Amino acid sequence: MSFEVIKPGLETSVQDWPGRYGYWNQGFPPSGPMDSWSFRLANLLVGNPVGAAALECQYMGPTLRFDRETLFAVTGADMQPTLDGVPVPLWESVLAQPGQVLAMAFAKLGTRAYIALAGGIEVAPWLGSRATFHKAGIGGMEGKAIKAGQTVPVGAAPAAAKPGRQVKPEARPVIATDRRWEIEVVAGPNDDWIDAAGHERFLSTDWKLSGKSDRTGFRLDGPEWSFTEKAKNKAPEHGSLPSNIIDQGYPLGAINLAGQTPIILVNDGPSMGGFINPYTVPQAAFWKLGQSKPGEFYRFKAVSVTEAQSMARALSAICTDTAITG
Repeated sequence: MSFEVIKPGLETSVQDWPGRYGYWNQGFPPSGPMDSWSFRLANLLVGNPVGAAALECQYMGPTLRFDRETLFAVTGADMQPTLDGVPVPLWESVLAQPGQVLAMAFAKLGTRAYIALAGGIEVAPWLGSRATFHKAGIGGMEGKAIKAGQTVPVGAAPAAAKPGRQVKPEARPVIATDRRWEIEVVAGPNDDWIDAAGHERFLSTDWKLSGKSDRTGFRLDGPEWSFTEKAKNKAPEHGSLPSNIIDQGYPLGAINLAGQTPIILVNDGPSMGGFINPYTVPQAAFWKLGQSKPGEFYRFKAVSVTEAQSMARALSAICTDTAITG
């Protein structure tokens, strides 16, 4: 089984979940879907394991032609999908006949949509994952976003696959309609380099998501930071700016302070460098990053490590067959 790419959309790529773990120290980040909540539910709708390879579409989706009968589901952002011109419901499994065309438009609500197909996309794994890492040209379809004219292979549909399955409304992520997002953060690893006024300013400010953002980092616009003596009076090997530090490892989701500009290191971000990270966005909050657009605003909410772990467990509990009806 396979489908043909008629139009690729904007940087539509093959991803799997949780991505390429265990190779960040060699320069290969996990990649994977920005909104794993919507991604996992898309796979469940078509009878796949939650981590099966599927398509991540951003801002504008692709146009695809199915060569055989294919069960698919679209979740996440509303890119106004149609099948041969007839609107397709989101959060529901749909059966396409041979030759039918799935067309996606621009994202009317949210930013990233996910297309899962029964059987999953069967490109060759690279270091144990099919996730596309664009900057190194690995995973997915020849290491890049899909292109017009490509034929993308799909595995055999599981026996449980059937049309008409739906995600319960209460199990779906709620995408902001007012351009404002509350994003959870955990203090650290370098929170002791920021003074009390700096922490208060960070947590009480509306930070604007910059257009200079991608799957490597989300750049934020806002007020200046202020620092403790530790950041201003330090050994020369730490660098000249208060936000400089001797090269260290970065956690995924780190809010990396490059001078005065905070950059959230997301799925394709670097594993180390010479800037401090006063806060970290836990992975259970990444779906909000994935569904936000440049020009929208973040207000950060401090949570503990224990609370962040509870968020992850709660999200995993949602992303099971209990979220599906039909």
